[in-house]
Amino acid sequence: MAELVARTGRHHQRYEAGFRLIAGCIPFKYRNLCGSNGDTSEQVVEVLMITSASGPGLLFPKGGWENDETVEEAVLREAIEEAGVRGDLLHFLGYYKFKSKTLQDEFSPEGLCKAAMYALLVKEELQSWPEQSTWLTIPEAIDCCRHPWMREALEEGFSKWHADGMISTIKDD
Repeated sequence: MAELVARTGRHHQRYEAGFRLIAGCIPFKYRNLCGSNGDTSEQVVEVLMITSASGPGLLFPKGGWENDETVEEAVLREAIEEAGVRGDLLHFLGYYKFKSKTLQDEFSPEGLCKAAMYALLVKEELQSWPEQSTWLTIPEAIDCCRHPWMREALEEGFSKWHADGMISTIKDD
């Protein structure tokens, strides 16, 4: 496998009305729980969160959406770069606005960001990638989210969509 190199710099980033545009996802998979007799009793949803050297708590993979890619391409790139996973985008969860304390620049002097978040069904986990990651149940992930907007994306976006039977797909958006 070729070594993954993350894109860096801001000169190709997308901005809109003073907001830096961000693309991210909530990677998820199903884990079978075994009953007392060894049979599969139910499936539990687990989400993948990553650590970051920039502070405590866990994050979902996300990053700048660049001029030469669609938002979906940016989401898939960030999932590989930050979480080491590949999969299928199943649903657009919504836009989530937040203010970055560290990422102010000439195009977004106040550090305003607008994140397009998607549900990503993980199909492949790569052997190595830069960030540490961990699989968590949704309640565990809610407790570990570093940022309120990510918790909102998990609770109001992902959990509601999943509870409704995942009837929407990315093509419906």
